Amino acid sequence: MDREWGSKPGSGGGASSQNEAIDRKERLRRLALETVDLAKDPYFMRNHLGSYECKLCLTLHKNEGNYLAHTQGKSHQTNLARRAAREAKEAPPAPQPLQPQKRKGNVRKSVKIGRPGYRVTKQFEEESKQRSLLFQIEYPEIEFNAKPRHRFMSSYEQRVQSVDKRYQYLLFAAEPYDTIAFRVPSTEIDKTTPNKFFSNWDPDSKMFTLQIYFKTKAPETKKPQPPLQEIVQEFNSLNDLGPANVLSRHTLPDY
Repeated sequence: MDREWGSKPGSGGGASSQNEAIDRKERLRRLALETVDLAKDPYFMRNHLGSYECKLCLTLHKNEGNYLAHTQGKSHQTNLARRAAREAKEAPPAPQPLQPQKRKGNVRKSVKIGRPGYRVTKQFEEESKQRSLLFQIEYPEIEFNAKPRHRFMSSYEQRVQSVDKRYQYLLFAAEPYDTIAFRVPSTEIDKTTPNKFFSNWDPDSKMFTLQIYFKTKAPETKKPQPPLQEIVQEFNSLNDLGPANVLSRHTLPDY
């Protein structure tokens, strides 16, 4: 009795490739019916004729099982990949979470070349009884388009000298020079009266000028105000106004 190659006596003939493909599709259909919820499939649609359509591939299917078998096929999976790639390309970039901003410090752009030249002039205005200081700092090698900056620093901020609340520090900075600091009385600076507090940068002479006035203290009720000469003598007897050592670099806001 003739039988197909590979079959056993009493059994059916060997399955052909066509039969294997049909069997595979049937297994996929049954598996899909058990695991896939068609109600959540955006491409599944039932038309008015009672058949089913795939809106992605524009194919027509007789029943749900046939549609599910189609979704497992190569053409449907390829179209899904193309659709995802196109949507990713056309979608606007997702907003990035806000990161805490780090304080930006001044970046050293060049090698330091030492301290600038300076001149400090002590002044006294008889009409207002106010003492003042005129700072003139020379920056002949300042970087192109750069401007000197200055700031006031309390005695508690600096780490070079011992803390003394009677004094404050006035800092000047400009690249590529070292930052210099002057120790001045901690008396309040007069920044409200016109022409009592001003600064100027002359790009031609490369000189930065700063004028500050100290507010006058109210006289004590039980102690008469010292005469003008004593006030001037007291002011002139303060510690020298030279640089109090080169301080570490700081971010210097414009005043």
